[in-house]
Amino acid sequence: MNINEGRYVTVGGVEQWVQIKGQNRDNPVLLVVHGGPGSPYSLFTPVLREWEQDFTVVHWDRRGCGKTLRRNGAPRPGELTFERAIDDGIEVSEFLRGHLATDRLTLMAGSMGTIIGLPMAQRRPDLFNAYVGTDFYVSMLENERQGYQDTLQRLRAAGDKRGVAALTKVDPDPAAWTVKDWLVRMQWAMAKDPTSPNVVMKLIMPLLLKNPDYSLIDAWNWLKGFGAVRDAMFEQFMRFDADALGTTFEIPFFLFQGASDVVTLTGPAVEYFDRVQAPRKELELIDGASHFCAFTNPAQFLAALRKHVLPLTVA
Repeated sequence: MNINEGRYVTVGGVEQWVQIKGQNRDNPVLLVVHGGPGSPYSLFTPVLREWEQDFTVVHWDRRGCGKTLRRNGAPRPGELTFERAIDDGIEVSEFLRGHLATDRLTLMAGSMGTIIGLPMAQRRPDLFNAYVGTDFYVSMLENERQGYQDTLQRLRAAGDKRGVAALTKVDPDPAAWTVKDWLVRMQWAMAKDPTSPNVVMKLIMPLLLKNPDYSLIDAWNWLKGFGAVRDAMFEQFMRFDADALGTTFEIPFFLFQGASDVVTLTGPAVEYFDRVQAPRKELELIDGASHFCAFTNPAQFLAALRKHVLPLTVA
């Protein structure tokens, strides 16, 4: 029997949106923790339909984001912290365990969802059968320092004078950046990504307008929350360092990363994976994929989930 729910759940005193979809409610539950830090991944539901054959896929719009923003308006001062989001994520997981009558969930975190997903997995391993990381951030400052130089090198090699001029106006040391400086790096890295060029306009914007679960008001709140949460949490996410949390996990750890990610760089992510200590760990580099590899290459990503994660949930 399938399941198709969209509902508000009171989490940390705030009504937060949870979307639950799957072709069989007895399938294992995959909780997706979105990045951004304010960009709900329920946006990508139309390209993840095949996932619903094997998993009950859950998307959660965090404080200040998407449909949660639509319901509550802007969060109160001091609410937009990663520590608060971690607590909320644990509460959402506990709700899902009871609501869907399952002992453990598979926890998947993408991009800046890493900042929330890693502590969730470490603090409450009893809630999860596995951690799946993708678009993985390690040290934000080091990622941006290397990413700045890589992007500048690609722009120069392509003879893109406009891009070079824009990027060289930004201090090469990300410790000195404002959110506007960071946006310049992100804009040019993604626009000139050799693997998935201009993914924002080619994938994200069309989905905002065509997602059957999104009204125009929902699309507006998605965009509004994306910008507002990013700006409010900039200083917090620029301080993130995954190694500071430790590299030991009590549950299986999987990294499914785009082989050529120019945003959350693949090299540092693989180096972090090598340092991880877990009961089991597996790495899959998805060929022909950059950032948003789960959504630009959903079939390959699902194949990795089926190969490595699904057997654990059945067991």
